[in-house]
Amino acid sequence: MGRLDKYNVELKDLKEQQAEYQWTVDQDFFAVVEGDEVQKGKVEVNLTVSKASGLYKLNFSVAGTVIVTCDRCLDDMPLEIENSGELKVKLGEDFGDDGDIVIVPETQGFVNVAWYIYEFIALAIPIKHVHAPGKCNKGMMEKLDELTVGEDQEGESGQNDTDPRWDDLKNIIENDND
Repeated sequence: MGRLDKYNVELKDLKEQQAEYQWTVDQDFFAVVEGDEVQKGKVEVNLTVSKASGLYKLNFSVAGTVIVTCDRCLDDMPLEIENSGELKVKLGEDFGDDGDIVIVPETQGFVNVAWYIYEFIALAIPIKHVHAPGKCNKGMMEKLDELTVGEDQEGESGQNDTDPRWDDLKNIIENDND
């Protein structure tokens, strides 16, 4: 994890009650982390670490642009993201977690936040991501229109296009209710 050492946050030697960190993560970061959700982008990360009675609260804020695949045309598209969240960490004897608290060895004295940064970025991506209307790959949209049955240009199902098998099933249900 040598290339991610700059994301080590010192806890044991924290002199003040609060410390702040800032990073810009880009393709190099995403390549090293090797997550499936994001491989490209540029995101500003702000981290505030506060210490209170042996518990460290790490407040993350991420904002920037990531490149994702459009669900409709399969081309890459930029997506603006913004997210924030908190991670609680305490020092202990060995790595682990205690509910919502991450435990790092006191002998180590730091936590590497690279994966947590990645997860806050990935969590900011909506489930569905498509280009704005008219921005999708024209060739792909033409092919999709050729292969789509029973839908108009807007992608809305036609009112009168029903599968006759469903009509037969509806008749069975209606006859049972009589």
